Amino acid sequence: MGFGHEKLDVYRAAIESVGWAYRFCEGLKGHRNAKDQLLRASQAIPLNMAEGNGKATDGDRRRYFEIARGSALECGAVQDVLHVCGALSADENANCKALLDRIVAMLTKPGRRGYAIHEEPVQYTVGVDPDPDPDTDPDADGNHERMEREPLAPGGV
Repeated sequence: MGFGHEKLDVYRAAIESVGWAYRFCEGLKGHRNAKDQLLRASQAIPLNMAEGNGKATDGDRRRYFEIARGSALECGAVQDVLHVCGALSADENANCKALLDRIVAMLTKPGRRGYAIHEEPVQYTVGVDPDPDPDTDPDADGNHERMEREPLAPGGV
């Protein structure tokens, strides 16, 4: 059967990334802080995706996927630190970053869902004062003159 998040390609890629991080860290001597950070951040990717996928609202889901995306970016930064310190080869860093890049790309689209602004089309009529108050509104030349309010068409447009 399985859970919904287990069907996501991005989740499977994140689990693959966690596996690499654990295998790499098992053989890593020293660099305790970077090692702990890499393990924590790599685990946070699939854990936040699983939790977010179970949320009822798009906003909650989006927030957890964004956190997972941030953790993937954090893993890339930790790998850079380990590379510059000589604990991770350039080739291995590049290979692992390719997987992280894929994860970030897949998490970017769900993270943006809900950010789009949707506006209903509006039909504007020249010479109609849209607010019901009896004030004067400036015309195109900036002059204030009282505009008579015309009745709205059926449907409020």
